[in-house]
Amino acid sequence: MSISGVMNTALSGMLAQTTRVSVAASNVANSSTPGYSRLNASLQTTGSGGVQAAVSPISTDADPASDLTDLVEAEQSYKANAVVFETGADLWDVLMSIKRD
Repeated sequence: MSISGVMNTALSGMLAQTTRVSVAASNVANSSTPGYSRLNASLQTTGSGGVQAAVSPISTDADPASDLTDLVEAEQSYKANAVVFETGADLWDVLMSIKRD
C-alpha cells in the first residue's frame, strides 16, 4: 500500500469516528426526549481499504453508560488514526527532502 493509501485509510477512520461521536452525543442529548429512537453507528469496511460508519436506528431504551463508553472508544480510535495520518505526512516530507537533494 502506498503512503497516500495509508493516509486515506487513516482519514476515513477519523471521519468514521467523528460520526460515532455525533451519534453518541445525539443519543445522550435526546435520552429523555419522548419518541426519540436511539441511533447506532456501526463500522463497515470500504472497497478501498478504509472504513465508514453506517448510522441506523435501534429500538432499545436510553443507555447513557453505553453511549459514554462509545465516546471514549471513538476518541481513542480517532487519536490512533490521527497518529497514522501524521506519520504518513512525515514520510512524505522525508521523501520530498530526499528528492530535492
